[in-house]
Amino acid sequence: MLKHIQEKKQIENDIFLEVDKKFWQVIEKERSLFFLNKKERKGKNMNIEQLREQLTIDEGKVNEIYLDHLGYPTVGIGHLILDSDGEFGAAVGTAITEERCIELFDHDVQSVVADCRILHEGWDEYPNEVQQVIANMMFNMGRTRLSKFKNHNSALRDADWKQAAIEGRDSRWHKQVTNRAERLMQRLETV
Repeated sequence: MLKHIQEKKQIENDIFLEVDKKFWQVIEKERSLFFLNKKERKGKNMNIEQLREQLTIDEGKVNEIYLDHLGYPTVGIGHLILDSDGEFGAAVGTAITEERCIELFDHDVQSVVADCRILHEGWDEYPNEVQQVIANMMFNMGRTRLSKFKNHNSALRDADWKQAAIEGRDSRWHKQVTNRAERLMQRLETV
């Protein structure tokens, strides 16, 4: 009888922990969206769904763990698995849900937008199309690499989109991912 009571308490505890975990995940997502939207109210809003569609094309979308071209564990829409992720250490081929894919992407986009704001003081005033291009580049390269595009970034600060496209083409990045880079630069020069 005692064992039955202990098992019942364990089940209740497990259910409580699962509900608690989901509750805090929802709270964190809502909090993140609130603060992201609050910051974006200052200027033009970047269309996150449009960015998701573009990055799904550029990065691909795989709902299981795979090794990227450099051998790093990756999942979803180009999400590099971090040691803080629940998927860390899981075997290649381990599946994730569509909800988890979206959760990882949303977190990545928050980081990308934050990095864009750090690199570009006028980020909130840039047209949506310019924000889309820069966010795509940031997602692909990260802030450290993108910050080295001195002439490109200078042209962006001056709102000289055509010159920014010229400078973006004059890079090793453009040679490495030519199709993606050229498409982005063409979009930038038509703003």
